[in-house]
Amino acid sequence: MSPELISILVLVVVFVIATTRSVNMGALAFAAAFGVGTLVADLDADGIFAGFPGDLFVVLVGVTYLFAIARANGTTDWLVHAAVRLVRGRVALIPWVMFALTGALTAIGAVSPAAVAIVAPIALSFATRYSISPLLMGTMVVHGAQAGGFSPISIYGSIVNGIVEREKLPGSEIGLFLASLVANLLIAAVLFAVLGGRKLWARGAVAPEDGGVPGRGTASAGTGSSTGGSGNGTGGAGADTGTAPAAVAVRPEQETGGAEGTGIRLNPARIATLVALVALVVAVLGFDLDAGLTAVTLAVVLSTAWPDDSRRAVQEIAWSTVLLICGVLTYVGVLEEMGTITWAGEGVGGIGVPLLAAVLLCYIGAIVSAFASSVGIMGALIPLAVPFLAQGEIGAVGMVAALAVSATVVDVSPFSTNGALVLAAAPDVDRDRFFRQLMVYGGIVVAAVPVLAWLVLVVPGFG
Repeated sequence: MSPELISILVLVVVFVIATTRSVNMGALAFAAAFGVGTLVADLDADGIFAGFPGDLFVVLVGVTYLFAIARANGTTDWLVHAAVRLVRGRVALIPWVMFALTGALTAIGAVSPAAVAIVAPIALSFATRYSISPLLMGTMVVHGAQAGGFSPISIYGSIVNGIVEREKLPGSEIGLFLASLVANLLIAAVLFAVLGGRKLWARGAVAPEDGGVPGRGTASAGTGSSTGGSGNGTGGAGADTGTAPAAVAVRPEQETGGAEGTGIRLNPARIATLVALVALVVAVLGFDLDAGLTAVTLAVVLSTAWPDDSRRAVQEIAWSTVLLICGVLTYVGVLEEMGTITWAGEGVGGIGVPLLAAVLLCYIGAIVSAFASSVGIMGALIPLAVPFLAQGEIGAVGMVAALAVSATVVDVSPFSTNGALVLAAAPDVDRDRFFRQLMVYGGIVVAAVPVLAWLVLVVPGFG
């Protein structure tokens, strides 16, 4: 048995044990990385740790730390109420506002994880307050980020178009952008319909002062299970937060009639936190600073100024999620180091039937990208597609677009950076259950989207 095949089988065993024995998958993956790296790949500790995602570790810790402080001092409550007022109480519009916001950020040049890191904590706090399925809200944020991710001036778009030009393939910048935009918009529409969007419309408008509590003001009775996303096939995400609105503690500053008419008054700590959040956006998008390090720095400043609000914030960092994600990605790094991913890609590229090779490459891109860098896997797979694209039987424009869509829509996986950020940002949910929901949904996307992208973009022969 080849080392590459052994490494894949070990990964399957890790999934099985984690699922059946309720052991943290990250811890299992660290052990697997040690065993496979040492015994099969002949790697030393430095070679194994080369795959440790240090940047993602800091992003997860920093962003959840900063937003834990924002939750503790009531800033996220203020933002949630402000968002309700922005859409005149139409709670059903908020998921689409978050979709559009992350899409706009990535379209103008933000890296997808940076946009998700900024928007997801606010969006999921809103979901908790108003009994919206966290699965709906989190996936809308991620798909929004990918919808704008391939604009001609975006990071992803620039990289992929550069690879196409380097490989001397026909390309279409607008075609690539529209393929990703339409694909993610359609997926978002389906999610909205399946995960409780129609019931959100039925609730009508709520008053910002209500805090989403049934029976107050103009809020309708449709909360809790009414938006739980029944029938979504992932266990009913909304059930985790069905009673969240009524359980929200009311601080003295939250009395109706506060400043801005939101029912929550701004105080110095909240103003400083809002400034910190704006500073995070400006630093990441305007000056290309690291999101994790910037968030940690801002959190430390706020903690120093208001220690009472921040005392428990460190405990609220999603440490189990950090362990899970970092462990799995370290093992994926071992797979890359020993050539398993290249081995699989080259095996598919050598198939003599171009259309079959094309759909298999889309699936490899989706599966690997669910655990690793989307841009990295596209950079590896597009060159692998060159030999059969040169035969003229497959349109280059459609193939590149199909690879781009397949490799990025799967970022909803809890093992990808975006999915991990959504998982870590969700307050007041059963994280194990939410993790399983994201994993099941990610599996559905991995299974369905590549073949659909292949049918729509590759089979007709675009380009």
